[in-house]
Amino acid sequence: MEYKNTTVVDHPLIRHKLTIMREATTATSKFRQLLREISLLLAYEVLRDLECSMVEIDTPLERMQAPKLEGKKLCFVSILRAGNGLLDGMLDLVPSARVGHVGLYRDPQSLEPVEYYMKLPEHIGDRPCIAVDPMLATGNSAAAAVQRIKDAGATRIKFVCLLAAPEGIATFTKAHPDVPVFTAAIDRELNDHGYIMPGLGDAGDRMYGTK
Repeated sequence: MEYKNTTVVDHPLIRHKLTIMREATTATSKFRQLLREISLLLAYEVLRDLECSMVEIDTPLERMQAPKLEGKKLCFVSILRAGNGLLDGMLDLVPSARVGHVGLYRDPQSLEPVEYYMKLPEHIGDRPCIAVDPMLATGNSAAAAVQRIKDAGATRIKFVCLLAAPEGIATFTKAHPDVPVFTAAIDRELNDHGYIMPGLGDAGDRMYGTK
């Protein structure tokens, strides 16, 4: 099935690591390590359209024109708390990036997002922004977080997750048709409690050993 404005990054290394993450017996420390590794691989694909300009440098042998990233440093925005698992690997790849945080939790009854924290870098309107959250389940929290990033002035936004459900993609792309979605896999469906099936459980709980 085709999903509008959604890219599945299905590199064999990502697929392999994701399979291990799905296993119920995978330890918390291993889960965190794998999420960090996958996030680096996702970032490589997501950031392939960053703009470069030519600058003059000296190699040990001669002067040359070579490409360097141009413009304001990009911004990663972690949707707390599980977003930090993706953030870590992306910062390994782009350590100079600015970082923002949006804190949302899902009301267990209504499944609607409730904001409890937000802090974003200055001049966010001048920066490419990558919003990260491992699970795009109902899509409500991701859509709410991206709306807050837009309200702060950002205009160039991408959303990156580890797993997505068809329902979440539909909700998110309806709210933000201008924001591309990148994911490692699209699973079958949501269950009655809003969890992705077959999924991997609650990403935050598995990252931090909580319940």
